[in-house]
Amino acid sequence: MSYPATLDYLFHQLPMFQRIGPAAFKKDLTNIRRLCAALGNPQDQLTAIHLAGTNGKGSTAHMMAAVLQAAGHKVGVYTSPHYKDFRERIKINGKWMSKARVVDFVAEHRPLFEEIRPSFFEITVALAFTYFAEKKVDFAIIETGLGGRLDSTNIIQPVLSVITNISFDHQQFLGDTLPLIAGEKAGIIKAAIPVVIGETHPETQLIFQQKAQLAEAPIYFADQIMEAKAIGESLSTTTFEIKKNGETWLPQLEVEVKAAYQALNLQTALLSLSLLVDLGLAEWKVDDLRQGLGQLRQITRFLGRWQVLQNKPLVIADSAHNEGGLRPALAQLQHIPHEKLLIVLGTVNDKDLNKVLPLFPPQARYFFAKAQIPRALPAPELKTAAAAHGLQGRAYSSVRNALRAAKRAATPNDLIFIGGSIFVVAEVI
Repeated sequence: MSYPATLDYLFHQLPMFQRIGPAAFKKDLTNIRRLCAALGNPQDQLTAIHLAGTNGKGSTAHMMAAVLQAAGHKVGVYTSPHYKDFRERIKINGKWMSKARVVDFVAEHRPLFEEIRPSFFEITVALAFTYFAEKKVDFAIIETGLGGRLDSTNIIQPVLSVITNISFDHQQFLGDTLPLIAGEKAGIIKAAIPVVIGETHPETQLIFQQKAQLAEAPIYFADQIMEAKAIGESLSTTTFEIKKNGETWLPQLEVEVKAAYQALNLQTALLSLSLLVDLGLAEWKVDDLRQGLGQLRQITRFLGRWQVLQNKPLVIADSAHNEGGLRPALAQLQHIPHEKLLIVLGTVNDKDLNKVLPLFPPQARYFFAKAQIPRALPAPELKTAAAAHGLQGRAYSSVRNALRAAKRAATPNDLIFIGGSIFVVAEVI
């Protein structure tokens, strides 16, 4: 079976949350347990770090991976969804698994898939576990896909659990209050396994503390221990001052991210990395920290977050897509010198637009577009909804056409922002 045929089988013959939304989501771990049992339970061979959270999982995972890689560790990273190539989801030291390995895995186990009928996500998780076990990675950094308690990745027994933050997203599956969402994310907390919570929030703090207490799991709130303050920036990096327990630890730490809001993810990653050392599981030095984070994108092939696509006009793509992610991303735009702001915007059709559209600046000029997936909201519908919030612009037949129109309308000193959905960003990076 060829690579395109393999992906066609995965994408079209099996359910896929990414493509068809709620119909593919399963609140059950039976299939993934059966599938991994048939594969020899590869997840049990991994030294895993498990990440959940509404936003920041990918950034935190890649920051941790970059430092561990710089220190000489072999690091597997599993994230989702992907932008352009399925293999972005499964990397070892920044290198995607080969097309041949994807093809072989699907061909070898297709009878098993036909018997169990797992979802696309369940197959991908099983493939990641199998690949990381085969390659004997030192660490497997595993990101949840949706929620935590019933996410397919939650059959691992990690050495560290990390919950980046809690915000509103996927309420139809996780609940419509922050405590309910936190309860689902807290499902990754395991007995006696340390857990790092990225942000302290009055509505969710007690949820995490109670779950950790029941599991007898040591709990740490990153923002109560680590402080990362942005003190400077260049075209592609941000420099932070790092404090630990109120004391200056690193006066200057340059990180290859172009957004001060990454401070929250940096705090979470730094505390998690420190705990790995305290637990005797990893070794790294400050030089590894500087090297790894200073070359974050190069070392880990980190895509889609505040990615600069060109200058004059400055074009930035960011995959933030919910209230918790869009608020700081849009606020960051105000710190970038520019004349006009032009925004290429698209969303999926199950997004609560009344929560996200009020976050966008009404003074910007909008170019509404529909990504090439069934879940995408048609551009004319988005335009109508946006107009009710004072956002004016035109609808375009595709993301690329919308971006072309924005570039035609822009002058060298303008700023073009592309966002609203990871699928929109995927079509331009």
